[in-house]
Amino acid sequence: MIRSRVANLLSSPALRAFSSALAMGEQVAAKPAWPISVDNISPNLVVAEYAVRGEIVKMAADIKKQMEQGQEFPFKKVVMCNIGNPQALGQKPITFFRQVLALCEYPQLMDDDAAKKHFPADTIRRAKEYLDAIGSTGAYTESQGADIFRHQIAAGMEKRDGGHKVDTNCLFMTDGASPSVHRIIELLTRNSDDAFLTPIPQYPLYSAALALHGAHLAPYYLDEENSWGLSIPHLRDQVKAAEAEGKKVRALVVINPGNPTGGVLNKANQVDIVRFAEENNLVLIADEVYATNIYAAGKEFNSFKKIVRDLNSPVPLVSMNSTSKGFFGECGRRGGYFEIVNFDDEVQQQLYKGASINLCSNLGGQIIMSLVMSPPVEGDDSYELYVKERDGILGSLKRRAEIMTDALNKLEGVTCVPTQGALYSYPQLRLPQKAVDAAKAEGKAPDFFYCRELLKGKGIVTVPGSGFKQVEGTFHFRTTILPSEEDIEHVAKDLSDFHADFMAKYKD
Repeated sequence: MIRSRVANLLSSPALRAFSSALAMGEQVAAKPAWPISVDNISPNLVVAEYAVRGEIVKMAADIKKQMEQGQEFPFKKVVMCNIGNPQALGQKPITFFRQVLALCEYPQLMDDDAAKKHFPADTIRRAKEYLDAIGSTGAYTESQGADIFRHQIAAGMEKRDGGHKVDTNCLFMTDGASPSVHRIIELLTRNSDDAFLTPIPQYPLYSAALALHGAHLAPYYLDEENSWGLSIPHLRDQVKAAEAEGKKVRALVVINPGNPTGGVLNKANQVDIVRFAEENNLVLIADEVYATNIYAAGKEFNSFKKIVRDLNSPVPLVSMNSTSKGFFGECGRRGGYFEIVNFDDEVQQQLYKGASINLCSNLGGQIIMSLVMSPPVEGDDSYELYVKERDGILGSLKRRAEIMTDALNKLEGVTCVPTQGALYSYPQLRLPQKAVDAAKAEGKAPDFFYCRELLKGKGIVTVPGSGFKQVEGTFHFRTTILPSEEDIEHVAKDLSDFHADFMAKYKD
């Protein structure tokens, strides 16, 4: 049969014509080049990488499809521990937030006596207040976000920060925190010599955004032996190193609580950071999306806005927040904001222009962000349920953080700094040389190799430390603490079983 098909192909009219043309010395036209290829698109996009949704996540998606088609694997399901996406792993939304949003999206519910029984009076009042201001959730708002939402967010920030005032003209609502990062990097980047001091390990959004906007990442290394602390002398050294390369350091990025590390800065360290930014004429970029995720005893969140105002510091500050993290986990709503402090009015107008080009952020996200910063208060109909849900989620996250850290620290060659905040554990792996050599033989980073084998063996999706950048010669991975308390026990056991097998297989 195969010989018959080959004979038919060789005798085809097209192939005979092609052969005849060659025999007569005619030129055969080359296949026309595509008008767009990876060689002629933006080089900044080509070099940008985002490990949180990288190759291992693509492999996980393929495995899921194969499982749906009946193919068997040595595990029952794929567990996505690669990204802080709480509701995807079963976390329930905050009832008050969803009730107000539902009423805003479908106001007719407020006119239906039967439906109104399912909505406390304070949710109806809040929805009417919002709709009176915005008209419809299908309409555009002001470019910086609806005035009512910015005022409610400002009031929440003032309450959080001990009364320090917020100018709503300096508040910009965004589709999550990611656009905030892009806008500030875009604002400050003039050319490839402009550098941003960025924590290592870092959330890959920063390295990707810097690459996209043509800026330079100037690394500073968090101290793993000191609970991922930040050293001011080390920052000074890194500024000198960047300047020696001809770079102009424009800004200092601080993620607090930390991603991927789970560390929480103390107030004294934050004061030192602000003073350092002053001394070096830097813009301070404070990523504070995990502000409510604090678990460790003796730790508390202090916003950099409060520190700057308490010190009466002139340092230019950008602080950002999001609906995606905290105890609410409304990732898909894409709500967020950033506030600028000590910025020149003309620069503020440039940020306003950028917001105007984008028209406005989505209204569902604006509503949820406003509710996050202005939740029910004591005496409101929804208050008791809100507190119960909030405290229940945060208490459970604390327990899950402890379960994961304890399990990781029992593994051979693994150490994990206890998760003080955020949504992740970030253990260090000390891998056998045979495992390192096996990874290098494939052209892969050793921690990528480990995470890939973990996925293949147990269906657990994690992110290799090489995707976050790390001290040369060290290996890590990041896992969320988001699986339910029941599931996280299974994840911890599966991880333990895999690790034991992996270490035995590659034992030196």
